[in-house]
Amino acid sequence: MKSRGKRGGWCTLGFPVVCILCIFVFFLGFFCSSLLSHEQVVNESRVLNEKEYEPLPRGNSGDDTLTTIPFQVLSWKPRVQYFPGFATAQQCENIIKMAKSQLVPSTLALREGDTDENQTGTLDLVEKKIERATMIPRNYGEPFNVLRYEIGQRYLQHHDTFNPSEYGPQRSQRLASFLLYLSDVEEGGETAFPLE
Repeated sequence: MKSRGKRGGWCTLGFPVVCILCIFVFFLGFFCSSLLSHEQVVNESRVLNEKEYEPLPRGNSGDDTLTTIPFQVLSWKPRVQYFPGFATAQQCENIIKMAKSQLVPSTLALREGDTDENQTGTLDLVEKKIERATMIPRNYGEPFNVLRYEIGQRYLQHHDTFNPSEYGPQRSQRLASFLLYLSDVEEGGETAFPLE
């Protein structure tokens, strides 16, 4: 009869003992790392930053830059969003007044500085709000195009991009179009997207 020798080492400890040792090593590492990280925090300066900030600007309409701009998704393809009451009646009147004397059969491009009639800062306020609504920086946008339609007039179907064969090479293309209706009519005046 042969006697069995006892096995030594880790095999005799069993699974539960190994698990307990692993948990112990984990917590030891956890507490040691947190002690080291606390030493770094204690050594860092806790002086508050004394920098002063300008208050957020408020527009003539009373809306501040923290308010959200309510909108409704009309279509996902093409993406069309409706912003009810985007510009105040006074802002619309100011834009109409600035553009009225300079309207020609084509379109009128308006940007702050293009006309000395922009004493109210309306274009600046509306452009800033468009920037917030679209999340596209103002300097990527084009000047305002003010269009006036008489009864029976319309804008023909078109792609709202610059065709290189028609306009030559362009540095960039339009990402989006933002339409601001300055007045309301009883009939007509709608916009459709049949080419999408």
